[in-house]
Amino acid sequence: MTIIPSVNVTRWVRVTLALALLVGASAPALGLSERLMSGERLLGMRPALVLAARPALNLNTASAEELIELPGIGESKAAAILALRKERGGFRSVDELLDVKGIGPKALEKLRPHVKLGKASR
Repeated sequence: MTIIPSVNVTRWVRVTLALALLVGASAPALGLSERLMSGERLLGMRPALVLAARPALNLNTASAEELIELPGIGESKAAAILALRKERGGFRSVDELLDVKGIGPKALEKLRPHVKLGKASR
C-alpha cells in the first residue's frame, strides 16, 4: 500500500489560484465571484501580492473593472477616477489621483507601483 504524504490543501489552493491569476486567468474562468476577487482577501491572500507581478495599469485607458482590482479602490472611487479622467481629457501625472475624494497621500503611495500613465484613448 502506497501512502501519499499529507498536503496542506489550503496552501495548495492559494498557490494554484495565485499562479492562475498571474498567467492571466480571469476570476469567472476560475469560478470565483467578482465580489470575492475585489474583497480584502482571496482565500487569505492579499490581492496586492497578486497585483505586484502584473504590469502596471494605464490610468488613461483602464476600465472601472480594472481600477477596482487596485488596492483600496472600490466602485465609487473607480467611478470618480473615470469621471476625473474624462473631465481632464486624461491624466498627465499619477499625482492627479490626489484630486479624487478618498485618495490621500498614503493611498496614493499604495497605488503608485500598480499604475502608470500612457496615451489617453480618444
